[in-house]
Amino acid sequence: MKRAPHDPPHRPAPEDRNESAPGSGCGASQEYACTPFPSEVYVRRLRWAAGEAAAARLTGVLVTPGPDLGRLCGHLPGAAPDRLTLLVLAPEAEPRLLVPARDLTDASAGPAAGAVRLTAWADGQDPYAAAAGLLLPHGHYGISDATWSVHLLGLEEALPLTTYRPLSTALPLFRAVKDEEETARLAAAAAAADAAYEAVLGVRFSGRRESELAADLAGLLRAHGHDRVDRARVAAAGHGADPDHRPGDHRVEPGDTVVLDLGGRRDGYASALTRTVHVGEPPDRLRRLHEIVRTAREAALAVMLPGAPCAEPDRAARAVLADAGHGGDALPATGHGLGVTPYEPPYLAPGATRLLSPGMCVQVAAGVLLPGRLGVRLGDAVVCTAAGVRRLAGADPALAVVR
Repeated sequence: MKRAPHDPPHRPAPEDRNESAPGSGCGASQEYACTPFPSEVYVRRLRWAAGEAAAARLTGVLVTPGPDLGRLCGHLPGAAPDRLTLLVLAPEAEPRLLVPARDLTDASAGPAAGAVRLTAWADGQDPYAAAAGLLLPHGHYGISDATWSVHLLGLEEALPLTTYRPLSTALPLFRAVKDEEETARLAAAAAAADAAYEAVLGVRFSGRRESELAADLAGLLRAHGHDRVDRARVAAAGHGADPDHRPGDHRVEPGDTVVLDLGGRRDGYASALTRTVHVGEPPDRLRRLHEIVRTAREAALAVMLPGAPCAEPDRAARAVLADAGHGGDALPATGHGLGVTPYEPPYLAPGATRLLSPGMCVQVAAGVLLPGRLGVRLGDAVVCTAAGVRRLAGADPALAVVR
């Protein structure tokens, strides 16, 4: 499966690896659990997805368990992922959902059950033969990136003249544009992350290990409404220059600059917040550096307008840092999308040519990384609107002083 040519290669970030949840297995679909939306929301999304398939000249869209399935129809399979579950969407056709027989009762009670026709395959039956009856023998389909290879190979064997493209290339903005209901949940998640950050400012930092502070931060995310913690990072002194740093035994001391990078999922939607704090009164040089980073972030936000290339906010932030003599110290990228996963399209990075659209929710971040010395980073969740950018929450971006 080839990557879309329009965006730069993306190295999976630590957020993609999920730092706190259990591994995959029969309950892996619960990663995307959330309070169901009203049934009419799923009806609208199903119609939209079929329309997007038609616009892309696809025969249809095939959705397997993962973030796309929950978002489109709210079904969370109970069966193990090696047992085929398949949502089939095609222009001018009724949505079809194929499930293992053991999941039929749950699927029948799902929030979108009235909008899809259910079909079950039983133990001992070939699930790919059952799926073949729902597809066209010469069809060209977009299929979920997370589809297990055994399922894709099974479909190809059952229908050897069909062809498939990953949704990330066939419909690269499939989840990038959020509807109003999703934006509202992202705003609630952002507010919960803000509350956790405000609370951690009252915790004692000096003399404590990064890992202890990270545990406090994770607990505060949960206490303020997160169902799942994806990251609760504390990076002190020179560790702050490493965006991938995992909290360890390093003890935070007076005079340390500390980067806090936090986020998780609340009611199925992701939060992301990055702030820099200082243990004790910050020196003037740090205040100046923090103001440069803040100005770079504001420059990125100012150009987040519909129709602008996704590289434009990144370019604007880098220009500010370069003018201040820190062009070589910037973060690798300025932003990434937020949704039912904490790291998804669009990417605000050098060379990205996708165009910003109203409804795109992203974390926009700017930072200066000085290896062996410190890092200063600021990042917030925002949404692109027809009138420009809107912050999803309002945590104070100032350089906070902690004890």
